[in-house]
Amino acid sequence: MKPKKLNPKHLWMQFEDVLAPRLGLSVKERAVYFYLLRHSLVVGKPRLQFAVVAVARTLGLSVGAARLAVRRLDELGALRVLERNKNGHLAEMRMPEQIRAVGLRKNGAFPIAGENAAATLETTDFLKSWTLRKTIHDRERGACFYCLRRTPGNVKCLDHVVPRVRFGRNSYRNLVSCCIECNTRKCDRAARDFLRTLYRQGRLTPAELDGRLRALKDLGAGKLRPV
Repeated sequence: MKPKKLNPKHLWMQFEDVLAPRLGLSVKERAVYFYLLRHSLVVGKPRLQFAVVAVARTLGLSVGAARLAVRRLDELGALRVLERNKNGHLAEMRMPEQIRAVGLRKNGAFPIAGENAAATLETTDFLKSWTLRKTIHDRERGACFYCLRRTPGNVKCLDHVVPRVRFGRNSYRNLVSCCIECNTRKCDRAARDFLRTLYRQGRLTPAELDGRLRALKDLGAGKLRPV
């Protein structure tokens, strides 16, 4: 089935009036989203293969800024990265009304009061206050996200699944409660690699490793929301 023909004027109004402000998109994130949309859905292609380096060069951005923008758009659901390989990224683009965090009505109207809770959640900095940090700890129910040990309050901390040096955000999708030992040992390593290290060291059983990898996937997909 061919993609529905887009109305550029309507798309621009949805983006400027609803999508960008509700998701708190920066100027760079707006530029990247529109660039990718222009070369995908606007020309009738639901999926797009692109290289971050090429996008950065075209838009006059640094590679790091372009990569961070793509990652954040993926986290917010504005696009879905299907594959990463030597040729770049394969992504499925989404229209403003398809983004759950926006909650846009079919007629393009703003949601009524209370319907923007999801958008607020997606843009919240969970390191901003003690109360917000506590919701992440509470979500893990007193256990370390990585090694599953019960973690007393004086030896637990928050860890960025995607390290901050790799542009990891303070989102509930990227923060987990863990013991100080795991936080120190993981350092800037990928979370998947660190979990496999715990398994090789006998600190996780095969079933626990599978469960942690599923939890990691659910976390990135926004399924593990704080209480």
